[in-house]
Amino acid sequence: QVHLVESGGGLVQAGGSLRLSCAASGDIFRINVMGWYRQAPGKQRELVSTISNGGMTNYADSVKGRFTISRDNAKNTVYLQMNSLKPEDTAVYSCNLRYKRGLVNTVDLWGQGTQVTVSS
Repeated sequence: QVHLVESGGGLVQAGGSLRLSCAASGDIFRINVMGWYRQAPGKQRELVSTISNGGMTNYADSVKGRFTISRDNAKNTVYLQMNSLKPEDTAVYSCNLRYKRGLVNTVDLWGQGTQVTVSS
């Protein structure tokens, strides 16, 4: 069974930085995508950034140029470096692991989430 644990959230002033980490443990299929999603109260969960095992990345338009995603495949860990944080970045950030099981089925695993609060 795969388990995801996030860390690195906290309170920071606007313009500051945080680095989130997510470590996956268990039997993990080699070909996968890990990433970060966030959800603020009253809003839908939204994609922040993802990265494949091969290093292909994508970012939400709202974080491009400010956030950088990376991963260590040997450690099964994904990171999100968040710079120039804005109050609108305030949300619970959750780590996601996605892989295909069979031809069409997609498996999504989630961590417990870590709170990021950016003050004005």
